[in-house]
Amino acid sequence: MKSSLLLCLYFINLRNLTSPLLFYFSNLTSGFFGERNKLRVSSAPTPRVGFTRKVTECKESRIGKQPVVVPSNVTINLEGQDIKVKGPLGELGLTYPREVLVERVEDGILRVRKAVETRRANQMHGLFRTLTDNLVVGVSKGFDKKLQLVGVGYRAMVEGKELVLNLGFSHPVKMAIPEGLTVKVEENTRITVSGSDKSEIGQFAASIRRWRPPEPYKGKGIKYADEIVRRKEGKAGKKK
Repeated sequence: MKSSLLLCLYFINLRNLTSPLLFYFSNLTSGFFGERNKLRVSSAPTPRVGFTRKVTECKESRIGKQPVVVPSNVTINLEGQDIKVKGPLGELGLTYPREVLVERVEDGILRVRKAVETRRANQMHGLFRTLTDNLVVGVSKGFDKKLQLVGVGYRAMVEGKELVLNLGFSHPVKMAIPEGLTVKVEENTRITVSGSDKSEIGQFAASIRRWRPPEPYKGKGIKYADEIVRRKEGKAGKKK
């Protein structure tokens, strides 16, 4: 008797819980299909929504549109996408990608322009204009990079075609000087790397600095002459 009473109460509660859900779905189906409450469903065709594609406009590079001035002592040879620049300090060459073109506007003036209107062409435009100017300046005036050794006992010297560095290791560091570059050492602590190819100068200077980068507490190591090393405060003594 007791179990049958509990079963009846269970079904009554279940019906009370499901009745709101049944009422919600019944109204939903009646509103959608129009079967109940005498609702009508319109069969008129709905207008289609159109989408417009936004065209990305590539702005012209401010650096790329500047002309490259060629001195009188520099000879330019253009062959398709290749350029060769010859001057008092040597000869350099460069191959352009298909996105950009180089042309001789007049005597002593070169201009790099885009061959297509794309985002990549806009990026290559400014880059290869700068590389072209580096070629002209490199064979006429040259580039240099200066480094400085900071630390007690840190010294540098040039022996033949090698740069010898004493940086506190158990043995001196010897680096072969690449062909086309000139290395000078002043006061055993100041190194000057010079040449016509700017990228090779920067690469060799970075390889020198990599042996002993400046540490942030006392600034000891090899740093560029114009480099600012941010210092950190050392550990403070224990307060009494």
